[in-house]
Amino acid sequence: MRLRKLELQEHQASQSLYEEVFSEDSARFVEYYYTEKTKDNQIYVIEEDGKIRSMLHLNPYSLWVNGSRKDANYIVAVATQKEYRKRGYMASLLKKSLEDMYQAGEAFTFLMPASESIYLPFDFRTVYEQKKRYYRQEEPSEDICIKEATDADCKELAEFANKYLAEHFQVFAIRDEAYYQRLLKEYKSDGGGIIIFRKDGGIVNCKICIPGGEKVAEEEEVLEGPPKIMIRIVDVRRILMSLSLRSLMGVCFQVTDPILEENNRYLLLTGTEFSGVMLMEGKPENSEGTITIAALASLIFGAKTVDEACQEKDVQMSERMKEELKKIIPLSKIYLNEVV
Repeated sequence: MRLRKLELQEHQASQSLYEEVFSEDSARFVEYYYTEKTKDNQIYVIEEDGKIRSMLHLNPYSLWVNGSRKDANYIVAVATQKEYRKRGYMASLLKKSLEDMYQAGEAFTFLMPASESIYLPFDFRTVYEQKKRYYRQEEPSEDICIKEATDADCKELAEFANKYLAEHFQVFAIRDEAYYQRLLKEYKSDGGGIIIFRKDGGIVNCKICIPGGEKVAEEEEVLEGPPKIMIRIVDVRRILMSLSLRSLMGVCFQVTDPILEENNRYLLLTGTEFSGVMLMEGKPENSEGTITIAALASLIFGAKTVDEACQEKDVQMSERMKEELKKIIPLSKIYLNEVV
């Protein structure tokens, strides 16, 4: 068994495993993915008997996180050939990629799980349900122009989207012209596109247009439920330093992480509503409790309250620690609707 990261020129070698495991994806989408997305992503593989048997892709994004830009990777295409499953390959790939992301200075990573239960043991926690806005045939009003977006619209579309998202969300993928040009190719690979709405010449709205869009929307909303996004903290100090506070606070506690040894530490968290979080190394004798990396992710991204996080296994907090942590403003306004 050999675990390694493929060289860029080797990325196509993983396509046969992708096609085998993700057989529901259309040939045109796979062609798009291996033409566009593998230009700049990282692919970790496990080779056995001379062939790639398991893989994990890291697709890079620039995220807006509470007012600042951060690089993060979207974990996708986690796959193992059927005959080679239940050998711990996925765990090895996750551990290695998380270690490398830590060394690269990333605060957290995210993925869309086939099943949440697969990733819970690796301290991923669900923090967001995707909310996609599909275009349904609409009668154009006199003052609204409705048209399908082209490459020429992408720069303006990015400016419109970033402005809107920054006004409404704390965490989202930053758009630019290239982002939308690539997204158009993604939707077109399955016969879709992006519909833009203009008023007085400027973009005022946009929606996804795909074949059977109304049916897809109904199935996601009623039958399957919307796709979920799970987040895993990569560097506990970096994510804590991204937070804002409601008021003056100060508390020392222990963080535990069974996968990333560097996150196992005592931290003294202080700050004000003006400074945001400030961190120093804490001392065991001053600690007021212990929180797991998974429970902390649920708390930071607003999936659980402090009191709910306290109910998780291996979490202990003094009453004062609970009150201090309630002064953190969670990153609960999330918009991560990317597919790959």
